[in-house]
Amino acid sequence: MKVIDGSAEFDEGRGGRKLLRIKITAEVGRVEGEHTIVDGVVRECTITFGRYGKDNAAVGFAVARADAPGGREADAERLSALVKALTGREPKVYQRSDGKIEIKCYEGHLEGFMLYKEFFGTIMQWLKDTSRRGRGADREGAEDAPQGGRHDNDKA
Repeated sequence: MKVIDGSAEFDEGRGGRKLLRIKITAEVGRVEGEHTIVDGVVRECTITFGRYGKDNAAVGFAVARADAPGGREADAERLSALVKALTGREPKVYQRSDGKIEIKCYEGHLEGFMLYKEFFGTIMQWLKDTSRRGRGADREGAEDAPQGGRHDNDKA
């Protein structure tokens, strides 16, 4: 897997809900040798996070594309592998009644995405802006947290 680009941005959903869109462009395929990607597919994916339910949980959704090489199932596998590689957590994968395959991420995935400077500031701001408790950036340890990106003492 080779990540080509990534960004995070705000959007407005139905009813004025503030959404977080994480966009990632990556080449995903089998790896042969040390760093050679075989049968690679360049895929741009978007995971859209919102706050849902009575506990205001952060939940993100992405949908596998039917027009991707290998169809929806292969696209769902690639997207799931990408999320797991970047966050260290495997997302949930569901087949909906309409045949679409949905990938579902949670707050633990956001924490994994925050390890990357491209996402850190926007995710922190979204968490702060959408928190019911008004704690957001005052979350325990947030003021001492590194300002995104991997650091020398982190193991990649």
